[in-house]
Amino acid sequence: CPTCGRGFKKLVHVRNHLRTHTGERPFQCSVCGKTFASGANLLRHQFTHSGERPYQCHVCRKRF
Repeated sequence: CPTCGRGFKKLVHVRNHLRTHTGERPFQCSVCGKTFASGANLLRHQFTHSGERPYQCHVCRKRF
């Protein structure tokens, strides 16, 4: 990162990280309008609207 010197192996990770310095949040939820710095965070957020629980604990089997 040219701003703080943190290193990344992939360019996409540098781009996402740079948004922590700029405050840019280009990914917006079409349901509630909340914005996110990364598409991955938007995707995870969208589960709150759909009720989908795509992950499961391997110990107790509870979905989240």
